[in-house]
Amino acid sequence: MVQLTIKQQQELCEILAKFGIHEVRDVHGHGDGHIHSTYLVTTAYAKYIMQKVNTVAFRDVDALMQNIELVTAHLKKKLAQAGKNPLRHTLTVHRALDGAPYYREYNHVYRVYLFIEGESRNQANPADMEAAGAAFGEFQNMLADFPSSCLDETIPHFHDTPRRMDNLEKSIEADVMGRRAECEDLIAFARAHADLAHSVTDEIAKGLVPLRVTHNDTKLNNLLFDPKTNEAFCVLDLDTVMPGSLLYDFGDALRFGMATAPEDERDEAKIGISLDNYRGFTRGFVREAGNAMTDKEKELLPLSPLLLTFECGIRFLTDYLDGDKYFHIACPDHNLARARNQLTLVRRMEEAYETMKQITEEVLNENSGS
Repeated sequence: MVQLTIKQQQELCEILAKFGIHEVRDVHGHGDGHIHSTYLVTTAYAKYIMQKVNTVAFRDVDALMQNIELVTAHLKKKLAQAGKNPLRHTLTVHRALDGAPYYREYNHVYRVYLFIEGESRNQANPADMEAAGAAFGEFQNMLADFPSSCLDETIPHFHDTPRRMDNLEKSIEADVMGRRAECEDLIAFARAHADLAHSVTDEIAKGLVPLRVTHNDTKLNNLLFDPKTNEAFCVLDLDTVMPGSLLYDFGDALRFGMATAPEDERDEAKIGISLDNYRGFTRGFVREAGNAMTDKEKELLPLSPLLLTFECGIRFLTDYLDGDKYFHIACPDHNLARARNQLTLVRRMEEAYETMKQITEEVLNENSGS
């Protein structure tokens, strides 16, 4: 829990009043996200999540919030039809007094959600990963009939890995912070894997991988778990919900969930992968979303964790070269450590790739008659 000064609390209470929220008993920092500043607000009558939106990452706040409200409205209908409580199983935006889904104070933008009681997890085991796979697979199913063309790209080209490679090359060339020399081994690794960057975008261009409504940031800690049942019952952080590939959701969840160490672990000997976690997530995901997948999507499932881990690694590397403008950092070389960690994970996945393919085939066969 991040404690705030009295002045900070007072300033946030003034913002909360713009949402009609009064009688605040406590407000403190919450969570460990890289992008926004997040606070848990406790009042005499309810709890809320308040965020100061990172408008460098999300420049079009109207499009951002419109996407979220469109998607959550659709999810609420589907959840109600399934006999589930929409207020528990998806996010609810609490609008400001002027009717807007956010409040702007000078150059700062704030938004508020109803708080949902649940448990967030940062370390995965196979059971957690199977529950997570089922939750993200169900998320895909509930949005299968929602037209992706209705959504804006809140971060254009978010999972356009070839473009991410182009951005890295520009940052290498500019070297604005004079950091290139300490990154040469990572730069060489990224360039040697340039073909990997095209593995999904080329198939989208051919029409073999369809565009769907996707979450695009499917880390385990973007789910709420019920500690009694172990069900992953609510998908959080809908900022990057937009048109994309199902493979991005599958791959990013495993980028995080297969890793045996935090994404900024510096000891290479501790950076490994869990194939049991891979099997667990694949089981849950395929069980819920497998029947809707194309043959090409099924074929690329085991490659997608390599792609998404590679993409994340070159994003961290690019941000380090650029002077840490995007991701929050805790020390000057934080993004460098993250980049080195993620690209080490790519190597680990390459070593286990044939086994990952075999596991995927086994799981798909298990579900072929369902």
